[in-house]
Amino acid sequence: MRVRLIFSLKNKGSYLPFHHQYILAQFLKGLIVKGGREEFYNYNYFNFSGLKGQTKVSRSGLHYYSSLVTLVLSSQSEDFMDYLLEQVFATPKIELGNLIMVPEYTEIEVEPVLETSNKFVCISPLVLITPAFNEEAGKRFINPDSDEFSDLLYESTLTRMERSGWYTAEQMETFYKFQVVPDMVYVNKLKEAQKKFARIYAVYDMDVKYEVRGYTLPITLYAAPEVQDFVFKCGLGAFTHKGFGMLDLANHPTGPRTTTYKFKREGFVPYKPSERIRENVAPLPEENKEDSSPTEES
Repeated sequence: MRVRLIFSLKNKGSYLPFHHQYILAQFLKGLIVKGGREEFYNYNYFNFSGLKGQTKVSRSGLHYYSSLVTLVLSSQSEDFMDYLLEQVFATPKIELGNLIMVPEYTEIEVEPVLETSNKFVCISPLVLITPAFNEEAGKRFINPDSDEFSDLLYESTLTRMERSGWYTAEQMETFYKFQVVPDMVYVNKLKEAQKKFARIYAVYDMDVKYEVRGYTLPITLYAAPEVQDFVFKCGLGAFTHKGFGMLDLANHPTGPRTTTYKFKREGFVPYKPSERIRENVAPLPEENKEDSSPTEES
């Protein structure tokens, strides 16, 4: 299930760093522990996006100017999702970076029918490698058009699926068909505009800081429907429970994409439709104005 968690922003113009996944990860981890259910303390089968809203760029980071901002949360477990949302709505005021937010309501996304081939966009960066302590391997640039790029994602996905215990050995044997094909037209356009699709991000695990390279680009995934469903709900690549590798369909079918979900702040008055933010959209080259480096490999 994928749920959109909508906050009202109380101090418009406040900002988060450009690369703020670690701030969101620390916030969510704190809520998971605060709730007291030990079975979820080390639960890793969930995923989340970056914080979505109307933004402007400055040297400080991303300044948010919309009345509402959205975080997309996803997991196979409704029990875990409800537990996490209960902790969010038990927190009357949330401070993330310089943002002051109040949780307002939730929407559940209508589950799409996933085929054996789907084009996705990354709504959080895609990380290929889990580095060891004090090594540089996690920052290595890997060409998205190479076999290694697809192979690393295959290995991490099948490992996570096997560890989940949700699939039989017979099922796992049928998941060998797997290929990730990047949209190189998009990548080449970014190169021509001297913008980046691959950046270095900070990740904290067990209080240890790691630096990893994340990629933000459209991809087409060829895999069994069960594999497609797993990565759509649990993320693709490494550090998915830290907010990396969240995907969304590049092209959605017509019709409603969300319905109301059970969590809502008492007394919340909906904003006018014109004030609603764009949610779950593919990043466009002109939106990446913070890019200043001439190549994607820097």
